[in-house]
Formats: sequence, C-alpha cells, structure tokens
Amino acid sequence: MPDASLADLRKTYAQRTFGEADAHAGAVPQFRAWLDEALAAQLDEPTAMTLSTVNAATGQPSARVVLLKGLPDAAGFLFFTNYDSRKGQELAAAPLAALTFFWPGLERQVRVEGRVERADETTSTDYYQSRPRSSQIGAWASPQSQEIASRADLEQLEQAAEARFAGQNPLPRPANWGGFVLRPTRLEFWQGRPSRLHDRLVYELDASGAWRRFRLAP
Repeated sequence: MPDASLADLRKTYAQRTFGEADAHAGAVPQFRAWLDEALAAQLDEPTAMTLSTVNAATGQPSARVVLLKGLPDAAGFLFFTNYDSRKGQELAAAPLAALTFFWPGLERQVRVEGRVERADETTSTDYYQSRPRSSQIGAWASPQSQEIASRADLEQLEQAAEARFAGQNPLPRPANWGGFVLRPTRLEFWQGRPSRLHDRLVYELDASGAWRRFRLAP
C-alpha cells in the first residue's frame, strides 16, 4: 500500500505555459534562455544537474548531482570531475549520458541526452587553475570514489598535498582530473501545468544534423 503521507502530497503547477510559439528554433539556445531565467530568479543551485551514467559491463545505471560549468559552443554541456571516479570510468567505457535539470521555483525540468567526450586540455587546465586553491588541493588529495578507512585518512592526504605544493598557486592540474562535454542529441523541456497536463516539447537531432521539434503527451 502507498504511504498516505507521501501519496497525498500534491502541488498544482500553474505559473506558466510553454508552447511551440514560445520556443526557440534551436535546442541549446532554448536551454540557454531557460537557464538565464533560472539565474535571474536567483534559484538555489540553478546549474545543478543530475548526471546519469551506466556501467557498460552490468548495465547498472548510476546518478549523481554535478554542476554545469559552461556551454562552450552551440552543442555542448561542460562539467568537470576526476577521470578515475565512478562516473569518469563509466563514461570512458560507455560515453553516453543523460543530464536532468529541475527548477521547482519555475516549475520546469530539462532532460538532456547525448554522447560525452573529454574536454580539451586547455579548457580543463584553465578551469582547474581558476578554482580556489583549497579546491585545487582537494583534487590532488581525494582518490575519488575509492574506499577509504576514515575521515582522518582523507585529511592526512589533504595535508600531504598541502605540503607537496607549499607556496604554489595555481597548482598543476592532475592528469586524472578534467572536463567532459556532453554533445546533446535530444533535449526535453517540461513546463508544469494544471491537472498534470504538462507541456513537454522535445528537440531531437536527426540524421542530417538538424533539430526536429515535437510535442509529447504528459
């Protein structure tokens, strides 16, 4: 049986509409427009996105929240991570991924699917060295996604990295840390509407490289 305290939670979405006449011709410009609105609304963590990857050997999906760090061109979503982390290894073996943005303050969701590739070395280094020094140290110190015995062990690794790079700022970028760019092939824009009759407009890349736009039933 459903938990009544959860099953009865509901919200009516009625702030806005999103129709074909409102939409940009291009998928990424449409995303940029919605992101700009999320930024202007001063929502909490407007660049937070759920990154979903899959284990190529087992088919097991996994998801985690990361931050969008750029739209480097007309067809790319940029984020950064440790390449040896679980997501890094899964993307190396199966370079397909999905991103999900949820902006409840605007009653909107965007789903992005596509192929992932590593960002170029210059982009990764420039971003890494623009971060606070403590974050640069953290990238050297943390064996991301590996099992560790205790918090104390992690703090010892941080202290060792501090000692190793004493007096240096910026630090050299670790070879196993850098960016990924997701090249989208499909974006879905969801605008909440009353009675659960939401607006869902999809942009899908066809074989010719053109974006096809269509509506889905909610």
